[in-house]
Amino acid sequence: MAGLLVSVRSVAEARSALTGGAALIDVKEPAHGALGRAADETVRAIVEVVALQRPVSAALGEWSDGCHAIPDCALTYFKFGLAGCDRDASWRHELGSLLGAHHSPQLVLAAYADWQCARAPSVDEVFALACAHPGSVLLLDTHCKDANNPLRKARPTLLDWLPIPWIEDLCARSRSAGVRIALAGSLGRAEIRALLPARPDWFAVRGAVCADGDRQAVIVADKVRTLADLVRG
Repeated sequence: MAGLLVSVRSVAEARSALTGGAALIDVKEPAHGALGRAADETVRAIVEVVALQRPVSAALGEWSDGCHAIPDCALTYFKFGLAGCDRDASWRHELGSLLGAHHSPQLVLAAYADWQCARAPSVDEVFALACAHPGSVLLLDTHCKDANNPLRKARPTLLDWLPIPWIEDLCARSRSAGVRIALAGSLGRAEIRALLPARPDWFAVRGAVCADGDRQAVIVADKVRTLADLVRG
């Protein structure tokens, strides 16, 4: 059974996500990009409220930005995007070293379905690194969250970049390799319903549980509850 990961930007949003039944609370700042880093004090404040109730993860920006510091608090997971790393193979060694050290909190490997637009390593490259470290976690997300994309769609989703059978196969290969996987990428109710047979470990959302479906707006507990019920079946 999948759980619902909800990305929040404040303590108030974290409380709304908890009220709605989120299984995992993720901290990020959507104004800073797909995996935008929130201020460390924001991360710590949310962890203080949430950590005894749910696991907490934090998005820490893009690896290529050069800020690799991990907030000093009781996180369960942390992750970096790999935009801009397509021509720099050092990410593979550096992130592989973090995985090999069994770091706590645990590194989540993030792959972008629109990797060519993001100038990131391909999904297959990131997946291969995850498979080399059984017990690791993979996030499949999208980098582009607005109309500035080759598809010329106002809000492209994961399914605009990758077909459902391919995603289902990736999830099956992840299970076989002992890799847990979260599916993200502007997913809404329709996309989640279509992807339920893929059986990921988590569905990750933000915009779908915000007022008016706007990822920059505030999270609404009732919207979280609707999707949490859906992913739990």
